[in-house]
This record gives sequence, structure tokens and C-alpha cells, in this order.
Amino acid sequence: MDAKIFDRIEKKYLITSEQERNMLSAIREHMDEDSYHKSDVFNIYFDTPNYDLIIKSIDNPKFKQKLRARSYGGYDKVFLEIKTKMRGPEYNVGYKRRVLITRNDYKKLTTHKKTATELAEQKIETPRDLQIAREVDYMISHFNLEPKILVYYNRKSYIGEQGLRITFDHNLRYRAHNLKFTRAKKDPKYFKDDHDTIMEIKAHGVLPLWLVHALDAEQVYPSRFSKIGKIYEQLRKETNV
Repeated sequence: MDAKIFDRIEKKYLITSEQERNMLSAIREHMDEDSYHKSDVFNIYFDTPNYDLIIKSIDNPKFKQKLRARSYGGYDKVFLEIKTKMRGPEYNVGYKRRVLITRNDYKKLTTHKKTATELAEQKIETPRDLQIAREVDYMISHFNLEPKILVYYNRKSYIGEQGLRITFDHNLRYRAHNLKFTRAKKDPKYFKDDHDTIMEIKAHGVLPLWLVHALDAEQVYPSRFSKIGKIYEQLRKETNV
């Protein structure tokens, strides 16, 4: 599968520190640490001036799309990502298409000096890169999108057979100003209770039996938790965005 295009079943779980320790005991018996096992993940979400995409996503429609720029602490790379989700009675499938640029390129994009297509043409790796860049430009133009909210966290990630991936996200923080891929001491934490870890399972098909047993033993169940959706709701309470 093209590393820039993903289609998979995604499930999120809100878990405690104790549940995380117990899940990790099972996971380490069957999975390996990702090549970037520990990382700081920064996401800048694009939206309309009225946050129409996020508001629509909160309503949990059968089809939804979002555009974000993702970068990792210590690296110059930025992924422009279009995330699409389709929901049905028996499935929740996510598709992600992304094109790679630099942080300097990202500044050119957000200051309207270059389009994503122009940036992709400078360093094209595959014809698909150019198509994804065009889709990014279309979304920005069609919906009048601009950078709106930064969300970042610490991540630990594990990989297994047949595309299985499990991540643990901690210290979820956010801000709606000074939208750069950087931390700030005053940025608030989202979680203030015991359920302070987001575990996400991504798989191409059914979950392996060992993982099903581990989830059952810890009595953890999928949760409808969108990082950007929940943080938008929190920002509305704090600042009336």
C-alpha cells in the first residue's frame, strides 16, 4: 500500500494509566515498537471562519472530511493530510491521503505565496502526490479554509502483523492562536481526570484474538472521541470561538 494513502478501521479508547500498563503488557508480546516509537505530534487543523467542518464532524455524519497539517517534533517535514471517514452500522473506516512538504513550504502555503500544487511540483515523488496536492488546494479554496486550531500530544506507537497499529497519546494540549508547530507553557491540558490516555487501534480488517481478549480483560470499550471535536467544544466554553 502507498505509504501516503491509508484506508483502515479506527477505534479510539479512553483509558487510565493502570489500563495502559496492562494493555502494554499484552501488546509487547505480539507487537514491536514503531521506528518512531516516541514522538511529539503537532496538528494544525484548517477550517472555515465559522468552524463549519468541525461542527459538522461533531454531529457524527456518515461522511466527513477534514484538512490538517501534521509535523513531528525535531523534524522539518510537514504532512498536508486530507482525512475522510465513512460510518455505517457495522463499520467506521478512515481514509487518509497526504503530501509531504517542509515547514518553510507550509509558511508559503498559509501566507498564500504558493499553492500546495506548486509546492508538490517542486519536489514531486509520484504522480499521486500532485493529485493529492490538488485536492488540498480545492478544499482550501472551496471551503475558504485557514489554520484555526493547534492540537499536540506525546505519542507512543506499536506495529504488528497485517497492518495493525496501536498508539497511546498523552498530554493532550491545544491553542487557537500563534499556530506554529511549537509548545507553549501556558497551553492548557485537555484531560483533568484519571482517563488521561487516548489509545487508538488501526487495523486493516478484524482485530487479532489476543487483542480482543486483552481489551475484554481490561473492560475498555470504543469511545466516540475526536481530538479536534472535543477541543473545539472546550474552546467554545473558554473563549466563545
